[in-house]
Order: sequence, then C-alpha cells, then structure tokens
Amino acid sequence: MSKLFPNATLRTQAPYRFDIVGSFLRSDAIKQARQQCSCGDISCADLTQIEDAEIAKLVEQQKNVGLQAVTDGEFRRTFWHLDFLAALDGVQEVEAEKFSVQFKHDNVRPKTLKIVNKIDFSENHPFVEHFRSVNAMANGTEVKFTIPAPSMLHLITNVRATDYVAIPRYENNNQLLLDDIANAYIKAMNIFYKLGCRNLQLDDTSWGEFCAEDKRATYKERGFDLEQIAKDYVYMLNKIVDAKPADDLAVTMHICRGNFRSTWFSAGGYEPVAETLFGTCRVDGFFLEYDSDRAGDFKPLRFIKDQQVVLGLITSKDGELENRDDIIARIKEAAEYVDINQLCLSPQCGFASTEEGNILTEQQQWAKLDFIRGIVEEVWGS
Repeated sequence: MSKLFPNATLRTQAPYRFDIVGSFLRSDAIKQARQQCSCGDISCADLTQIEDAEIAKLVEQQKNVGLQAVTDGEFRRTFWHLDFLAALDGVQEVEAEKFSVQFKHDNVRPKTLKIVNKIDFSENHPFVEHFRSVNAMANGTEVKFTIPAPSMLHLITNVRATDYVAIPRYENNNQLLLDDIANAYIKAMNIFYKLGCRNLQLDDTSWGEFCAEDKRATYKERGFDLEQIAKDYVYMLNKIVDAKPADDLAVTMHICRGNFRSTWFSAGGYEPVAETLFGTCRVDGFFLEYDSDRAGDFKPLRFIKDQQVVLGLITSKDGELENRDDIIARIKEAAEYVDINQLCLSPQCGFASTEEGNILTEQQQWAKLDFIRGIVEEVWGS
C-alpha cells in the first residue's frame, strides 16, 4: 500500500504504472551489423539473425528491470515512423532536400513520404513479422508494440509538405483519405491482435506541433484550419479505437515534441489542443511529455475523461537522474487534475527514436528505468 496515496493501486492492463515509450539505444552489435549490411559485407538474413539475438537480450533486460510489457526497442528500424509508414500500400519513401521538420542543434537525414496510390495495409507488411518475432521472444510476457499514429502520414504528406498534389482518388476528397488511412490501421490492428498483441501504442508528433505557437502561426499562414485538422485526427483515432476487436486490447498514444540525438523541434503546453484531444479522443491512455518547461503545466489535464495519463516526467534526453522528491511533488501536482489511479510514470520519450539514439549511455538508460520503478513502488505500492 502506498503511504503517499492510500487509495493508489497498481494496474493489470496497459498502460502500467511503471511504463516506457518503447525505443532503446541500439547495441554496438546492431550498429555494426546495419553498417555492414548497407555496405554489402553481410546479407539481410545475416542482419536479421543479429537483430534477433540483440532483441532477445533486450527483452530479458526489460523483464529484469521490472517492466510488465516489453518492446523490441525498435531495433529493426531506422526511424520511429518512416519505416512503418513507407511500407503501407500506396506510400513511397522519397529523398528530400531537407527533413520535414528542423530540430534544434542537429539535422536529420532528409527523407519524406509521398502518397502514390490507395492507402492500405497488407499482411506482407514487414512489421507483421516484427511483432511475431518479438512476441515469440517474450515467451508469455506482454509485448508493447509501437507504431506511428495515423495522423503522421497525413501530417507529413499533406500539412508539412509544401508541394502536395493529391492523386485522383483523393483529389478534393480529404474525407476519403482520412477513412482509407484509418481503415488501413484497423486492418493492421486486427492482424497484430490475431498474432497476440494486446498493447498497441500510436506515436505522434503532430499534436506537439499543434501546441507550438510558431508552428501554428506558420500553418495558419499557409491556409490550414488547425482546429479542423485536430478534429480530423481525432476522428481517425476514434474510428480505430471503436473498431478494437476486444476490450483486452489497450490502444494508447504517445505525444512527443521531437526526439533526435537528445534534441527537439516543438515547444508549447497542451492547452491549444487539450479540449479536442483529451476531451474527445477515446484512446485508453496518453503518454505525455512532461520532462521540461517546453511541455507547460498540468492544467490542460482538466479535460481528461477516463483515459490513463502516463506522465513523462523523466527525461530520456540525458543520463542525469532527476531528483526523486521533485518527481513525487510533480505527481502530486498532476493528481490535482487527474485521479492518482489514472496516472502512471514513464520516460518522456524513447531512448532512440532513430537509430542514432540519444546522448546517454546504456548504463544510464537502465538506471533511469530503475529510478522510475522505485518511485512507482513508493507512490502506487508494489
């Protein structure tokens, strides 16, 4: 029993009181193998074999630190989002002069996406095998599977892009595009569910951009109705959530302001999107970045309904451990807006949203998680 919150309880379904966003620092073996494969020194089959071995080790490390659900660390990906989106039917990854957003203090390799045909999801999508593989390695432990949110495809191709030209199917028919994207995700969700997935997380930076006054101003100058776009994105999310095959599947969403080599690209509190997102989106939980002043205060949480809120109070951008008392004080502050049994704790983001990873060591990465576990045990009991 918690001494701080006598009514606080643990959870038996995702999201958990002690949780993670999903990605982990790539091991040296992974980095070397991917380099060798790109140079033609080893085959794709050789790379897969090395990835399998390293993911199996990662799964055991996650179990050892006390996580109730484990991930593959996104070890098979280059980017947290482009790998999944580019493999959708009707989507093509293309070279670009620059990445679609500008990070502070660093540059990302210039890749973007283009819609070239009807959006759909097929069983030969590589992430189907990715889930099947990590689920076997987990050996009965729940797998948390992370994919980019549906809004990311629309954001990258239609909103960030300054040269978007709709294919005939979607010309003057944005509603059909939204429905096709949502239906593709419903297909994916059902396939993952049949394979054993009960914990699906949708990662999203669109809401982080819509919280940023500079980006809001830029999009408005270009003629975008951000309030309508926000409603469109919630429409897609709710269509997916409402199509869940069963109640034992948790669908959550992680909201991020950018995470590349410990830097970021958006700043601003949740207030501009809170009523639409927190008040009307029916996901089971929100993983919210709250590790710095860039995320604002907890007041927007007043719009939360019955969703779980996973507080990302621990930064994944550096290895220094936060002050335990400060974190507990912030949990207490958040509990003024959301019941303690609707709150959980995690890092603010993954440790490696791209294969380059953030600027901290593997030892510091695991120390962060052990630190979070200790606080969770103190706040919610063990």
